[in-house]
Amino acid sequence: MIMRAALQDLYARRLRAKLENATLPRHIAVIMDGNRRWARQVGLENASSGHQRGGEHLKNLMDWCEDIGIPHLTVYLASADNLKKRATSEMRFLMEEVVEHIVVPRAVESARWQTHVAGRVDLLPDSTRHALKLAVEDTRDRDAEFHLTIAVGYDGRFELVDAVRSLLESGPSLDELAATITPDDIARHLYTAGQPDPDLVIRTSGEVRLSGFLLWQAAFAELHFCDVHWPGFRYLDFLRALRSYSDTRG
Repeated sequence: MIMRAALQDLYARRLRAKLENATLPRHIAVIMDGNRRWARQVGLENASSGHQRGGEHLKNLMDWCEDIGIPHLTVYLASADNLKKRATSEMRFLMEEVVEHIVVPRAVESARWQTHVAGRVDLLPDSTRHALKLAVEDTRDRDAEFHLTIAVGYDGRFELVDAVRSLLESGPSLDELAATITPDDIARHLYTAGQPDPDLVIRTSGEVRLSGFLLWQAAFAELHFCDVHWPGFRYLDFLRALRSYSDTRG
């Protein structure tokens, strides 16, 4: 086991060195999938333990982005559908314990990061919505090098509907809008307005689909699917995803 870890560390350091002069993404989006399956895989009976470990793992991902100089990171914590379908006790734990007490503190603790939120926050518990609002407000005026967008209660189709509704409410008549509307007009009304589109979308746990994540924004992104469940996603897996992107874009 020790020998295997040492070999993985050596391989990671060599791969990191090779990426020094490579073409790297400026914005990575990650679908953090597989928390429940990871918990079962390691012998834990409670799925909440997987969510907790997954939330704690966010700090590692932020550190990796800092290390290699990737200024924009978007993480998909829970979809709008998750909030409706999963057992209430599980979602309550994910929102109130993981998001409020793990994800938000890690998001705001470093002065190098500014926090953003994307999703239907009206679907969230009041305390979770308040915690995310404070995270955004507390980091808004930072001269931050890095930007973290937390996608929670998110659904790409709802986002497009909300964007079109917001655009229609912004002033132009229907006739004027029909004659002049452009993709940029819609983009200005997305949940992620003001943030660049992702260059690379990573999904863990072996699922090969976007599940409604950043449907508009990821139109030209590279997609990387990894078999490892999110809590087990290693620095080496992160570097492999970057190498895959570099091989395609370099």
